[in-house]
Amino acid sequence: MKVAVVLPELGAARATFSLWHVRPGDRVFEGDRVAEVLIPGAAVDVHAPADGVLVEQAAFPQDVVSAGQVLGWVEE
Repeated sequence: MKVAVVLPELGAARATFSLWHVRPGDRVFEGDRVAEVLIPGAAVDVHAPADGVLVEQAAFPQDVVSAGQVLGWVEE
């Protein structure tokens, strides 16, 4: 089953997607740091929602993203 990697509520209306720490095909474990976004004054890590393999990236560097947006998918 696919589980969405979702940008959590960060207290800022929008964030800028910065980078992926993993690539499609990489194994991840729930809670692993998988991506980073930038909000005014801080870089914030986004964590894997489940154990599995990152199968898709839906956000890329410089994309403007908002809370609740799907950034990628992990296949359990």
